[in-house]
Amino acid sequence: MSTAARILWCNGRCLPAGGDIRGKWDAERKVTRSKAAISTGRSSASVWVGNCSPPAEFRHWPPLLFRMRIFFLIGCGLMVAACASHPSNVLLPTAATAKGAATVNMLVMSTRSRSSAPGEIYDGERAEGRSLLNLVVSVPQDGVRRIGEIQWPRSQQPDAQHEFATLAINDIAPEQVDKWFLNVAAKRRKVLVFVHGFNNSFEEAAYRLAQIVHDSGTDAAPILFTWPSRDRPFEYLYDKESATNSRDALEYLLARAASDPNVSDITILAHSMGNWIAVEALRQIAIRHGAVPSKIKNVVMAAPDLDVDVFRSEYSQLGEPKPRFTIFLSQDDNALSLSRLLAGDKDRLGGIDPDMEPYRSKLSASNIVVIDLTKLASNDPFHHGKFADSPEVVRLIGARLIEGQAISGKDVSPGERLISSARMNAAATARK
Repeated sequence: MSTAARILWCNGRCLPAGGDIRGKWDAERKVTRSKAAISTGRSSASVWVGNCSPPAEFRHWPPLLFRMRIFFLIGCGLMVAACASHPSNVLLPTAATAKGAATVNMLVMSTRSRSSAPGEIYDGERAEGRSLLNLVVSVPQDGVRRIGEIQWPRSQQPDAQHEFATLAINDIAPEQVDKWFLNVAAKRRKVLVFVHGFNNSFEEAAYRLAQIVHDSGTDAAPILFTWPSRDRPFEYLYDKESATNSRDALEYLLARAASDPNVSDITILAHSMGNWIAVEALRQIAIRHGAVPSKIKNVVMAAPDLDVDVFRSEYSQLGEPKPRFTIFLSQDDNALSLSRLLAGDKDRLGGIDPDMEPYRSKLSASNIVVIDLTKLASNDPFHHGKFADSPEVVRLIGARLIEGQAISGKDVSPGERLISSARMNAAATARK
């Protein structure tokens, strides 16, 4: 049995006694590996990456049992990383404001259940229908924060000068959506629809969209589509079913935005598993109407957790003309390596090598732009969120893609200009 795997080794209590297989794996590895360290206050973990054959002592294991073993080990690492996560239940509206802080006024459509916990709003369970909110978030001024990062509130009373803060949360009825489009979207007639990925809470998705909108510099009206993710690493299959269950709601949202007279240009930005929902919703629209609405100009796929064969089939069903597709991928994406392992060793779209066949010719023939971020450094130890935590990438999304400008892989190929810019910025900072 030959398996492409990302092997994670945990130090400390996460790994059972005798669970260190790093040395055994090293002895039989077939390709160069890379290492990414995750540090927390109490324990650490390392992600060892390689396309390898399992050690001899594991080769007699059934493939499913072997994959479950690796899933367990990687899950331990995800939990270690989660130990250093941000405080929860921080979405309590505050009257605190800060000089120079920016505000992001977003429309939220959700298929999550409402939470009774103060400051949580939505939990990870499935609602029977969809609901709407108007959420306003405050983002600290650039001089006190690093572009690409979310400055999480340390308590339910945020310091708006240095932290993200929630200014307003209001339920809205479907008939009130017209007013939001008129007041917010009509300024530039552009809309950005963000679909988050696996293992995301509502507050993570909401603050991430606020960060992207602010850091990208776009003035497109932001809409968050949030679906029931339980925000736990071992709930991958539950999240996948929740995503599938939410595609009709996203289809409705996209059709509703495309029909609004105050909107002329729609960009969809989907991350990770959110790409499955986005492409499914577009396919359903195309089946019903013969094509995707012309107002949907751009589809930006960030680290898409989507089977390459499934994407090829769905893309072919979108009709003509198709929206412009741009894929941000990274071959060192450890989260997608786990997904690939669970999916029977089938390539995930966000982890392919775009210079290898058959991908190179098929992507070129489809006029799909690929931005390879493999060589770009990331603060994310799993390399799954490069599209949002790199200042250069997030600005590219706002300044070029959302504005409707065509780009090619040469603009950042293969991340070299971004890397060069990042190094120059780092050098300038070091000299200060």
